[in-house]
Amino acid sequence: MSHPDPRPLHASAPSAPLAGRLGVPGDKSISHRALMFGAVAVGTTEISGLLEGEDVLRTAAAMRALGATVDKTGPGAWRVSGRGVGGLVEPADVLDMGNSGTAARLLLGLISGHPIFAVMTGDASLRRRPMKRVTDPLSATGAQFWTRDGGRLPLAVRGAADPLPIDYVLPVASAQVKSACLLAGLCAPGTTRVVEKEPTRDHTENMLRHFGATVSVEDTAEGRVIRLEGQPELVAAPVLVPGDPSSAAFPIVAALLVPGSRVVVENVGLNPLRTGLFTTLREMGAALRVENERISGGEPVGDIVAEYTELSGVTVPPHRAPSMIDEYPVLAVAAAAARGTTRMKGLAELRVKESDRLAATAALLAGNGIKAEIEGDDLIVHGTGGAIPGGGTVETHMDHRIAMSALVMGLAARAPVTADDAAFIDTSFPGFAALMNGLTTGTPLAAP
Repeated sequence: MSHPDPRPLHASAPSAPLAGRLGVPGDKSISHRALMFGAVAVGTTEISGLLEGEDVLRTAAAMRALGATVDKTGPGAWRVSGRGVGGLVEPADVLDMGNSGTAARLLLGLISGHPIFAVMTGDASLRRRPMKRVTDPLSATGAQFWTRDGGRLPLAVRGAADPLPIDYVLPVASAQVKSACLLAGLCAPGTTRVVEKEPTRDHTENMLRHFGATVSVEDTAEGRVIRLEGQPELVAAPVLVPGDPSSAAFPIVAALLVPGSRVVVENVGLNPLRTGLFTTLREMGAALRVENERISGGEPVGDIVAEYTELSGVTVPPHRAPSMIDEYPVLAVAAAAARGTTRMKGLAELRVKESDRLAATAALLAGNGIKAEIEGDDLIVHGTGGAIPGGGTVETHMDHRIAMSALVMGLAARAPVTADDAAFIDTSFPGFAALMNGLTTGTPLAAP
């Protein structure tokens, strides 16, 4: 199913290396959470560096609909006056979450703990994505859900009048499911307990502490156990959103693949549960280093320097998947240019992203002259050890990361690569083409 107004984009090898310093949009995960926590805190939360892509703007609109005061005060600067834990009000209309699975799933957790009724929908891509993975554990609070077949949007939720704390072992590694359970637990008396067998991104735990909640994390034989003491008074706290490491991945990989390039991406979030791609690229031999490391708002940040490198294939272990789940498509592009074979293991979770991202990534490679195959939940890429052939038109399936990966591939290919629809890039990386074009002469990214 395509966007009603597709915007194809064409990428060709630049005539000069990529060079310069740049910032990437604010971290999407942290941006969503900053708006949500601000809405259930007491007082006014000042947010700077907020990602102003479509996904996050949907969250801002939803928090307004639930009774918080949410105002933009400048570029990336927002102010949220909250209603306190348990204080959200029933929305007058349907909540449209657009393309954002994170916003939809986390918000279901937040609503579950409030005695309100809400209806939620999204775009065609989001309406295909599974919500049962959150509605099942959230039902334990006493919340009720009515969904389409397969647990899909649109859905209706009636939150619990007297929510119960959740005790839940995650069947799959998912920061979204974990976060939904913790957000539901805010309104419940007692302790909410979530167990994850593989550590997933912990922005929710960090931000809960930043706003004054009591959260403990313990590594046990059962897995990582997260406990939240319910019904805290969350107090407004300023949030400086770092650059999104998932967005930084695209200019970084482009710099590694375009000969002679050197790019510095400033103020990138370096949470160790998000940096699996950088670890993997270094294993492939990438000239990648971090400067100016610091802590901001409870999160580690720094500037990443990436220089052109001839990469080598590696095996990426399955336990690393949660820390780089959004970066596999662009890693596959790096693997396509590397010497030897790269095997990425344990990618089942990619099948339920904005698209079946595993199949879409394999198709992206095959359509541009790269031999690749899927074996079970593994993606195997046979690198060229040099320039990628290119020349294909990539079906993006309304998936912003497939679109950006295709365009990075075009910068490192012998023949231009076309993304059939780049409109969805705005959900996470507004201004992507202009920023990439600004790193070199000419306009290697342009409408065909």
